[in-house]
Amino acid sequence: MRQVAVISGKGGTGKTVVTGALAALAESKVLVDCDVDAADLHLLLHPEIKERHGFICGKTAVIDAQLCQKCGRCVPVCRFKAIGEDFIVDPINCEGCALCSRICPFNAIRMVDNLAGQWFVSKTKYGPFVHAKLGIAEENSGKLVAKVRQVARDIAKRDKLDYVIIDGPPGIGCPVIASITGVDLALVVTEPTMSGLHDAQRVIAAVRHFNAPVMLVINKYDLNPEMTGQIERYCGNNAIPVIGKIAFDKAVVGSMVAGKTIVEYTDGPLKQELFNIWERLKGG
Repeated sequence: MRQVAVISGKGGTGKTVVTGALAALAESKVLVDCDVDAADLHLLLHPEIKERHGFICGKTAVIDAQLCQKCGRCVPVCRFKAIGEDFIVDPINCEGCALCSRICPFNAIRMVDNLAGQWFVSKTKYGPFVHAKLGIAEENSGKLVAKVRQVARDIAKRDKLDYVIIDGPPGIGCPVIASITGVDLALVVTEPTMSGLHDAQRVIAAVRHFNAPVMLVINKYDLNPEMTGQIERYCGNNAIPVIGKIAFDKAVVGSMVAGKTIVEYTDGPLKQELFNIWERLKGG
């Protein structure tokens, strides 16, 4: 089993389009969407949910109105101002520190499990798919990413699948770190802009911190040949294989509108380039 993470230093580079193409091209794999804050791979895969699980993370204070004597001791100690004058806890402001429950002389405050989101195991025509949805304003996206990755690995071992293909979140934050830890290969998708290069450099540094091999794809390379050349020189100087250059093609927009992967939507040179990328990735 080989774990491949498709990542990008910034949003909008075409990472999910590439991941969708790999989903259609790879044969023996389980797919994972680790962008739990703003998942969108399901828009291309059209999953049929088979399992639905709650993601429990952290605690939230709850005041029992029957036990509460409204002594007011809990209000000033809450630095997050989660307890109002009506002695009702605002779950959005509550950080689950439990200090209020400790100082309450009437044991009127209890800490309850916080349902922070959901994760799913689904069936698609491309194979099994593990994805998740973090709740609004919830934290610990890294833990949810670690959970869906573990479930995907378990499925791959159980079904003797060759690949775990991960659609990672953009940036270099906690969910990205959880997405790339322990992978066998990171495929960075960037675009020929100054910000594209800058953010690609940051995420490449993060991947190399975890000693994972890196490959790179330049999307819409023909829109800025000068910047494409600068990215290629950077990769050459840092021993990063550029395994593909995808030309700008309106068919990409058409495929997204149709809800299809690009390799299903078109038979043009774009499909061939993505096929070549997959072949190079397999051999890398």
